[in-house]
Amino acid sequence: MTAPLTNRLVTIFGGSGFIGRHLVRALAHEGWRIRVAVRRPNVAHFLRPAGRVGQIQLLKTNVRDDAQVAEAIAGADAVINLVAIMKQSGGQRFDALHAEAAERIARLARQAGADRLIHFSALGVGDETTSRYYRTKAEGEALVRQEFPAATIVRPAVVFGQEDQLFNRFAALMRMFPLFPVIGGGHTRFQPVFVGDVAEGVAALLRDGNTAGRVFEFAGPEEMTLKEMIQLVAHETDRKRALIPLPFAIAKVLGAVAQFVPGAPITYDEVLTLQSDSVASGTLPDLSSLGITPTASEAILPSYIWRFRPRGQFTPAPG
Repeated sequence: MTAPLTNRLVTIFGGSGFIGRHLVRALAHEGWRIRVAVRRPNVAHFLRPAGRVGQIQLLKTNVRDDAQVAEAIAGADAVINLVAIMKQSGGQRFDALHAEAAERIARLARQAGADRLIHFSALGVGDETTSRYYRTKAEGEALVRQEFPAATIVRPAVVFGQEDQLFNRFAALMRMFPLFPVIGGGHTRFQPVFVGDVAEGVAALLRDGNTAGRVFEFAGPEEMTLKEMIQLVAHETDRKRALIPLPFAIAKVLGAVAQFVPGAPITYDEVLTLQSDSVASGTLPDLSSLGITPTASEAILPSYIWRFRPRGQFTPAPG
């Protein structure tokens, strides 16, 4: 049952992305008034039907501009920062978005008097990694904590769901190629988390003021290796593919070259991220601590991956 509309206002930076669209829906259901700060509001109108008439406002915002970020935050009770990229391109750089923008949002949220700030980081952050993605995520966490000590940090595992760039990406490649390279032999471990659980987790964080100033790990119920994830997609799409181990050394060279090609399937930094496991530490609060039972990937994947089967919906589900 949808909660009555309240005067509580939340500003979501990056709210038109994969996680954002599900979060907007969850918070609209909770009765929040929602301001979605995005680079291109003209392509984010699909968010409006997630709430009541006038409940969801779109605001053009450049997260590298203090004035625009301040305008987006003005009057907000809560601020959520989802801004992130997996690949650098043009002016979209890891440092600018993961660290500098994170600091700017946290600083201006504090100055505006926002009660809550939820900052999205990632499982696997740490200064010891050579990946620019992880290093800038760690730097962003530190800057946010410095500017807004009561911020809640969310470290999600790789996120899956209908619009994901995880299982959909594997399935699209399988449809095109009979051989499937598995970087590093596929031994890297992951703990895929359902996007719906992530959205419900954030809603729960906002309901509970005791979660302020803490770090949460949002992960799924099972650990899977990269190879097991690929095999799961092959099974669900009814495609037999030869999995070819690709050593990290070779993958780095291919990634270094491919990263300059638009739409490249892999970049050098993505190869570096695959050298580190992305699983929960087990020492920090998680979804279950918020009363949410994580959903297994096998329970959701068939509902959207069927379109990659040889005959789509007319291909019988694998036994």
